[in-house]
Amino acid sequence: MRVLRITPTHQIKEIMKPKDKISITIKAENEGGYIKVSDQVKDYVQPKMTQAKQPLTVISTGSTLLDLAISGGVIHGGGLPGGILVEIFGPASTGKTTLLCEIASRVQKLGGDVKFFDPEGRLNETYTALFGLVLKKKNYKRPDTIPELFKPIREWEPEPSEGVIHGAFADSLAALSTEIEMDDRDKMGMRRAKEFSEECRKTCRILALKGFLMVCSNQIRQTGDMYGPKTKSPGGEAIGFYSSVRLKVSSSKKVEITKKIYDKSVTKPIGIQTTIEVFKNSVWEPYNSAPVYIVFNYGIDDIRANLIYLKQTFGLKEYVVLGETEEQNIILGDGIEKAIRKVEDENLVEQLKQGVIKLWMEIHDKLTVVRTRQ
Repeated sequence: MRVLRITPTHQIKEIMKPKDKISITIKAENEGGYIKVSDQVKDYVQPKMTQAKQPLTVISTGSTLLDLAISGGVIHGGGLPGGILVEIFGPASTGKTTLLCEIASRVQKLGGDVKFFDPEGRLNETYTALFGLVLKKKNYKRPDTIPELFKPIREWEPEPSEGVIHGAFADSLAALSTEIEMDDRDKMGMRRAKEFSEECRKTCRILALKGFLMVCSNQIRQTGDMYGPKTKSPGGEAIGFYSSVRLKVSSSKKVEITKKIYDKSVTKPIGIQTTIEVFKNSVWEPYNSAPVYIVFNYGIDDIRANLIYLKQTFGLKEYVVLGETEEQNIILGDGIEKAIRKVEDENLVEQLKQGVIKLWMEIHDKLTVVRTRQ
């Protein structure tokens, strides 16, 4: 076996230790006097530090690079935590529904319940089966109005289970209407923005309280603004304000495969490649982005994305899976389809993923500006 000598180093930052001596004096709200709490600081800080080191329950998007872009700096491997609202918005045919189904299936695989709201009425069992997503009849709804989406989520009482995240999904918000619009009494659709604001205001605190993950897709509209953003997602400003994470999906390009058939090269599109930007992020840093590959009749192709990431980052001519040492790096050749098959056949999926996480973190650490507030 040939040895590819590339070994990224990964340095884990230690949690900053508190100062040995802290003297704080605060005013007790109910007693009207002053109490010295320096003796209590040790008892307070130590449990917090211990708790911070414990792994958090998160849901993967199905893309290692997107998980890292969302929360890789605060959660090993990244991902979406519970208790938040997530908006996925972008042009048509860029993989929004695919990403939605990938996340929903992973909620289910980790033991969580899934509610799926389909105002567009396009979801079917054949499509959800690609992701291993099984929707019970009671958990699949086709709401017409905005309250018909949000109210059932607030009233939802899935069986509680420690460490399990339950998920509510909607595809898409742009298809929701209002009662007065359904009765042709709101020609301009002005009521929609008010109802989104009302429902988000009432629902987001419930999401946080119950630890639900709510993920919604949304379309975009042209703004006609010459100087500001050229597009925005419909439904007013509430979705943007109340979403903890907003994922902006860019226009896609084809992923093609070429084979020689009867002495003639034939090319066929097999999927799309899109870039997803973390447009807003209350979980970690915003504006990180990740390439996502979606293969038709398969879903998100994380193996393809990870192999391409390693090859492009190191400037290699061949695909590779990183090992613990230089001698353990595995060269897969220069053909992406053959490399993917080898990763699957030889059970290298997890090793490939961990190598990508390690490299991504090394690059992130080197690009991080560290400053101490005085």
